[in-house]
Amino acid sequence: MPFSKLGLLESMQRVVDAAGYREPTPIQKQTIPLILEGMDLIAQAQTGTGKTAAFALPILQRLNALETRPVPNAPRVLVLAPTRELAQQVADTFEEFGKHMPRPVAVAAIIGGEDIRYQLRHLEQGVDIVVATPGRLLELVREEEIFFEELFCLVVDEADRLLALGFAEELTLVLNALPKNRQSLLFSATYPKKVEKLTEQVMQNPSYINVIGDVPTVGNITQRAIEVNHLNRRPLLMHLIREEEWKHVLVFVSSKRAAHNLAAKLKRDGIQADAFHGDLDQDERTFVLSQFKNRNVRVLIATDIAARGIDIQDLSTVVNYDLPRSPVDYIHRIGRTGRAGAAGVAVSFIDHNDRTHFALIEKRTQVRVDREQVPGFELTGVAPEKKKGSPPVKGKRPSKKDKARAAAEGGTV
Repeated sequence: MPFSKLGLLESMQRVVDAAGYREPTPIQKQTIPLILEGMDLIAQAQTGTGKTAAFALPILQRLNALETRPVPNAPRVLVLAPTRELAQQVADTFEEFGKHMPRPVAVAAIIGGEDIRYQLRHLEQGVDIVVATPGRLLELVREEEIFFEELFCLVVDEADRLLALGFAEELTLVLNALPKNRQSLLFSATYPKKVEKLTEQVMQNPSYINVIGDVPTVGNITQRAIEVNHLNRRPLLMHLIREEEWKHVLVFVSSKRAAHNLAAKLKRDGIQADAFHGDLDQDERTFVLSQFKNRNVRVLIATDIAARGIDIQDLSTVVNYDLPRSPVDYIHRIGRTGRAGAAGVAVSFIDHNDRTHFALIEKRTQVRVDREQVPGFELTGVAPEKKKGSPPVKGKRPSKKDKARAAAEGGTV
């Protein structure tokens, strides 16, 4: 099915051609016609399925039909994203598509960690589209530096991730500032109760589209589970990088400290590596990610901040150095490879303590991964007995938001 059958005009075909799209993906086939009609929409889809283009292309066509220039400090489209990297990536996609539009489209990324004065100047010049993280956007709302009288479309991207990071309160405040008469589009990889409740706030008689079913699939990714003792993971990782000639590797760890330490040790041993986590300031995060995307860094050691929404072209290998907390996080981690139909490899390191948890991941994702051991790095010993921890001290536990944000960053509270 060509894109023209979805209602996109000939002028948009130039955008499609320039982006290298041959035919629409399932999410694009189902959403583009509905978005062009101005309908509210809930779409359940994984990252890597062409989701951004699914809303960007019809939104740009609707913007192109407007004859007036954007009003200063009053965007026409608002996209909310859970992380700075995803927000910047979505903004970049709009800008890249906009280069091939009949008329210029102005886009601003409103994210924390960047110079707010530059963002304000950009808004004052008038922008069609704002892509924002909730925290920085609320700063501008409270300071009355942004207004929504011209807004006709809201996109909530990675809604489940936004709520997992504890942004429910911020989302409510943002939604209260928006006009009721608007189109609302919500994209989410999963659809838990929290997201269902959010849709009740956001939507008016929405259409619901699910292109992944109940269980996400990763059919073009070769999944491996290597049993290894905890202390032998780093030597094994170095062995695999060298012996199997892994060229471009994303390694997931459970904490910021682990990311820093592992990257430092790999660099010490002659492997180009860097760490990517939430303690880096925005300039550092942008630089590290660009170095990895441009292949100036061979191995990126990351917390789950990189598990969703970051598109790295032709990433060959993902390693779960530490297993993720949930099956959904496992799918999103390994989904960084094998994108756009390419083949990929996902490797998980498993010691005695991980066996039960990895079996749960297999059950929930409906896959079975054969266990293997690498000569010289075999799993030895037996699983230690589990000891019951001491009872919690009343009043000393972190809040739910603190827990959620720490879990999302791969750290502890």
